Amino acid sequence: MALRTSNQSVPVDRLRKELNLFDGVAIVVGTIIGSGIFLIPSTIAAQLHSLATVLLVWIVGGILTLFGALSLAEIGSIFPGTGGLCTYLRQAYGPLPAFLYAWALLVMIHSGSIAALGVAFGLYAGQIAPLTMIEVKLLSVLSIVTLTIINCIGIRGGKLVQNFIASAKMGGVAGVILLLNTKGTRPIHLLAAQETSIAASFSLTNFTIALVAVLWAYEGWHVISFVAGEMQRPTRDLPRSLIYGTTIVMLIFVAANLGYYHTLSPGEIQSSNAVAASAVQKVFGSFASSTLSVLILISVLGSLNGMILTGPRVYYAMACEGIFPRAFGRLSDRHGTPMVALGVQGLWAATLAASGSYQQLFTDVIFTAWIFYGLAVAAVLVLRRTQPQLERVFSVPGYPWLSLLFCATAAGVIFSTLVERPGGASVGLGLLAIGVPVYFLGIGSRQASPKERTSA
Repeated sequence: MALRTSNQSVPVDRLRKELNLFDGVAIVVGTIIGSGIFLIPSTIAAQLHSLATVLLVWIVGGILTLFGALSLAEIGSIFPGTGGLCTYLRQAYGPLPAFLYAWALLVMIHSGSIAALGVAFGLYAGQIAPLTMIEVKLLSVLSIVTLTIINCIGIRGGKLVQNFIASAKMGGVAGVILLLNTKGTRPIHLLAAQETSIAASFSLTNFTIALVAVLWAYEGWHVISFVAGEMQRPTRDLPRSLIYGTTIVMLIFVAANLGYYHTLSPGEIQSSNAVAASAVQKVFGSFASSTLSVLILISVLGSLNGMILTGPRVYYAMACEGIFPRAFGRLSDRHGTPMVALGVQGLWAATLAASGSYQQLFTDVIFTAWIFYGLAVAAVLVLRRTQPQLERVFSVPGYPWLSLLFCATAAGVIFSTLVERPGGASVGLGLLAIGVPVYFLGIGSRQASPKERTSA
């Protein structure tokens, strides 16, 4: 398709408003529930030695995520257009932090998350059918490319895929949770130590390490803000989507862990890389375990599609504001989608998936992401002080304590990652450092010019 450049300024809201409240909740739930709940429990069990502390860390992670969602809901009700955190960061701190977040999204946070989910899809597919490592990598790349093409065709196709997968995922996960909690034979002991541990004493360091892993499982809670400009009633439905979706996910995660511990011993959970599959196999046999692997693939696809759908809206919005390369502001006249942004994101994420491992991608993503999550939530405090006249359709309850607690947690995650995983943290810092000269050389000089956008 030939692309042509227009010098006429075109508003960002040319994106089609196709999303309602159900779509918003489906994006939140479908994006968060990916591979984490099936991969993370063994990591948690290695750090925490009683069910009480395991449930506590999942609840704390869910509550902190909800605090962040409530804070973003307030800013989203003020600035309900497309762009999400980039828009919030620009309003609070100026164009450079907004550009650095969009840059970090493209080169690592969002594309890296897509790549990690693609890798997880290939790995789980390899458990159903015998695949070589090359075939696993090819399948990972194919999943990313296929969903990118679907989302290029239009927001309607992307949202239908998301709604279908989210509904199938919710039904499947609910069925697994119900079966494990009703058919499991192990009594629940909240304070019992696992067999392999020396003591069940509480360790703040271990709890922090477990919390970082849990927060990865909740990753993606904010992406609904990226497509607010395509919501029919964003000032009302954006806050509701964030709150309802996050709450639903937290309840599912807690119920799933109860099911795991009702079926497997803590030691079995710690030694399993696929806890859900191990639990189902123990109760219902290997055939049921294979069926669950299909459910996991559906779950990963839902999260993958949600990430692919939402990220390009940020690059598009920032290009329209003149603080990202102009090419990312190109919309398809036929489909109304940010075609260039989708294509670049898909190609880069596929490259990362082909070259990296799940653990490597996870480590690189989480550190960089939480720097900007903390800044975005802190923007609530900044805007309350600098722009108190703005109309706030939704106000975060318990202000300022909920936002402050989230910011403190973000600082803890950043510090913990610097100490525990300096390699991954260095990658994130290096990428941010590269973004600074890119901004001043290619973007900063255009800040005085009018908003621009190109059309396809």
